[in-house]
Amino acid sequence: MLKLRTLSFGAILTAGALFSCQTEEVPMMQDEISDLTLSQIRNLGFNTDNVTRTEEGYLVEGDILLRDQDLSGPADSKKLRIAEVEQYHTFNLVSGAPRTIVVTTSGSNITSRLSDGIDGAIARYNAQNLGLTFVRGGSSGGGDINIRVVNTRQYIASAGFPSGGDPYGSISYAKAYNNYSLGFVTTVIAHEIGHCIGFRHTDYMNRAYSCGSGGNEGQETSGVGAVHIPGTPTGPDAASWMLACLSSTTDRPFNNNDRTALDYLY
Repeated sequence: MLKLRTLSFGAILTAGALFSCQTEEVPMMQDEISDLTLSQIRNLGFNTDNVTRTEEGYLVEGDILLRDQDLSGPADSKKLRIAEVEQYHTFNLVSGAPRTIVVTTSGSNITSRLSDGIDGAIARYNAQNLGLTFVRGGSSGGGDINIRVVNTRQYIASAGFPSGGDPYGSISYAKAYNNYSLGFVTTVIAHEIGHCIGFRHTDYMNRAYSCGSGGNEGQETSGVGAVHIPGTPTGPDAASWMLACLSSTTDRPFNNNDRTALDYLY
């Protein structure tokens, strides 16, 4: 999920607004979420700082949605790599490539700008000649990934990770950001599709890198996983489309390291 936060950027930027996957405007105190739920989130490999309840489940790490059924899933015993700012994927990926992923919309609040952004994100992926081909479906839902507009200011957009070899099935996009710049909207949709097919934040181990504050999103040795993708750098990668935060004017097409990561996985 992406959020709007107004910060002074003494250490990172001069001034402006940062967007990440989770809002801090209306936070939920952790004591309103049960210890059992926090334990389940932790066992899945996620950081439990600033967990926020939404109408669909629980928002963690800024833009990852966990539903109740996700919390009861088995933990994975695979080990994670702990390093610098690199490209990372989860233990679960989309299987069956070559494969076509149908992206649909639902609801009446899909503006022309958002629609163009969806098309732009699809075009960015398809230009990489991956084993996954993305196509635009209809406006009545269904499909492999369905995008809908929600009336919230808790976040800009949210999604989840693959399960059972299939992409995460939905992206929620906040109505307040429907008509932002085309580059911004395209980047946000491409970012959330990235989560849907198994990418974690490039700076998951240190959200302060792109957000100005925040720490590690979770480096457990079990759970969802954060597996380093070979060939991607061990140093900061300021232009990656999977960084946790972006500004209101950000446009992040895939850079060379992003292309390496996409090509390696798909």
